[in-house]
Amino acid sequence: MSKLTFSKSVIAGTLAFILSTSTPFSFANNDLPDLGTAAVNTFSLEKETEYGDAYMRVIRASAPMLNDPVLNQYLTELGNKLVAHATGVKTPFYFFLLRNDEINAFAFFGGHVGVHSGLFLNADTESELASVIGHEITHVTQRHLARSIEAQAKSSTATIVGMLGAILLTVAAPQAGMAALATTQALATQARINYTRLHEKEADRIGMQILVDAGFDPDGAANFFNKLAARYRFTTKPPQMLLTHPLPESRISEARIRAQQYPLRHVPDNINFQLAKARIQVRFSGYSEAAALSIFEKQLKENRHTFKSAAEYGKALALFRMEEFDESEVIIDKLLAKYPNNLFFIDTKTDLLTHKKEHSEAIALLLKQKQLKPTSTVVNTNLANVYIENGQMDLAIPLLEELIFFDKQNQIAYLLLTEAYKKSGNKAMEHFVKAESLALAADYKTAIDQLNFAYKASTDNPLQLARIEARIRQFRQADKAIENLN
Repeated sequence: MSKLTFSKSVIAGTLAFILSTSTPFSFANNDLPDLGTAAVNTFSLEKETEYGDAYMRVIRASAPMLNDPVLNQYLTELGNKLVAHATGVKTPFYFFLLRNDEINAFAFFGGHVGVHSGLFLNADTESELASVIGHEITHVTQRHLARSIEAQAKSSTATIVGMLGAILLTVAAPQAGMAALATTQALATQARINYTRLHEKEADRIGMQILVDAGFDPDGAANFFNKLAARYRFTTKPPQMLLTHPLPESRISEARIRAQQYPLRHVPDNINFQLAKARIQVRFSGYSEAAALSIFEKQLKENRHTFKSAAEYGKALALFRMEEFDESEVIIDKLLAKYPNNLFFIDTKTDLLTHKKEHSEAIALLLKQKQLKPTSTVVNTNLANVYIENGQMDLAIPLLEELIFFDKQNQIAYLLLTEAYKKSGNKAMEHFVKAESLALAADYKTAIDQLNFAYKASTDNPLQLARIEARIRQFRQADKAIENLN
């Protein structure tokens, strides 16, 4: 996805428009709200959710989202496992990945938790990764960001929009965010929007409890903190995570002492974490095909791996990238014989079968998995893709519409649905779905263009025409809100 440049006024416009709506696809006709300092007194959970939706729209357009169904499902399942043991959960949670080698994770309004791919690369166990996510979940449940904004607004003349715009830029593009903070009234330093030391301690304490209750190793947090401190102790450029989450020695010792208060437990690592890490190393970390292959061949040769199967999986993915499909398939078949229902292996096997145009075999494999996991995003996305490749649009379209019904932020489903309608010859729906996808990234002008194309292709369908007219009005309202603030 290409990166776009957003001014603070554009961000404010997006926020203002979202605040006039109740859901991403249902738009109200009321006037835009006053976003001055008075708004701080009504900073409700509902508004946090609306702000969170606005943030995600801009992030989709300005940051390198990692739209990989297998990795997204793994992260979502891990995050939900932790959320299930959290207290004070008042909003649904949405976990997403950014393709960025920086060690970082962040949370913002509406239960949104972003994780950089670099966090996977630098964690050695799932407990270490889970400790970071549990910490971010706590920032959400304790409403730390809203509390910080309210406290700051009460002691300054800054507007809510100015604060939120700067915070958003910092989340989506740290360098741009730092520049914005230097010129935003009453926000001259980054510390003014960072969580306070008290908030960090609270997130550490409650996050540890979530970690333990979810069945992870309480030493995961201290181990990860210690690793970060040792790695960056003498560097002049610490990772982004240490800029937003300072790591004094006292914090490491407190984490270690806190972990010792829980019974000693041995938590075996999860193979799926190691598979996710291998997948990121091969596909999303910038390694060349040869370099990626070398990493896993060395692990296998020197027996330096947590799970041999994860190293073999990494090797198979590297071979796939090098178009050594037969060698890759031999390894994947061996892994499937051992783990017949593992979605990491199912996904790659499906890719191999699709490459060979053995669509019937791929469909049979996925339908068997669908019986076991009927709501799996991985299974259903792969199945829809194979249907499209096999020319079965009548089966692909309802499957993709169902995926979008349950997750209206599923960008891959939108892209595949656009392709399915295109191949089926339904121009009206092709352009309509593409418009919805563009709106998810706040690209309303292009979305309106697509809706105009859809309108011209819908002359014999009055209901469809009315639907398109309504969406055009809604997108124009959004675009006007942005332009008025430029």
